[in-house]
Amino acid sequence: MTNPTYQRATFTMGAHNLTQLPNSDNLIEIAFAGRSNSGKSSAINRITGQKALARISKTPGRTQQINYFQLDEQRYIVDLPGYGYAKVSDQVKRHWRHTLELYLRQRECLRGLIMMMDIRHPFTDFDSQMLEWCQVTGMPVHILLTKADKLGRGAAGNTLMQVRQTLNKEFSVERDQPWATVQLFSALKGTGVEDAQALLDEWFGFEPVQTAEPPKNR
Repeated sequence: MTNPTYQRATFTMGAHNLTQLPNSDNLIEIAFAGRSNSGKSSAINRITGQKALARISKTPGRTQQINYFQLDEQRYIVDLPGYGYAKVSDQVKRHWRHTLELYLRQRECLRGLIMMMDIRHPFTDFDSQMLEWCQVTGMPVHILLTKADKLGRGAAGNTLMQVRQTLNKEFSVERDQPWATVQLFSALKGTGVEDAQALLDEWFGFEPVQTAEPPKNR
């Protein structure tokens, strides 16, 4: 059963620098990050069961900010600006690279990062940089291999296995013990939505949702 709290998510503010962020005392934040066009907005909308909570805009001034979506008095989903920035200046790119690094390293109420990777193009250079920043601080990371519907089942499964192998090899705290986890995800088909919500429930500290009767075997 889906936690209904996600369906009540509302946009509360957008910040262009860290000084504009809300006071972190007693807050719990989970951030969503990913390269531009990785399907981040679609993933947030699908997970929250809302069609236009995270809006896609062609205007850089609207998309290049840190957006806060409130679930309740304590919990927030934080939509970080999509990295890549193909249509903005080098100065803006440097600003957001620096801002994202500081946010991931210093935001005390941040409980974890949900990272979007297009299943057809995983591990871009900045994907790896983001993982390195999180690894330094031990920040939990869960990767959604988005647009899984673009590949056949076998190809998607092979990519999932390859990404796990890369995490084991290059981003392990100890040998073969990666701190980052990964799953298949499709906002279009709904693949992996319940798994992503279950992880968010854990990170946010929600009580498990009780079902009226045990699920039937299929």
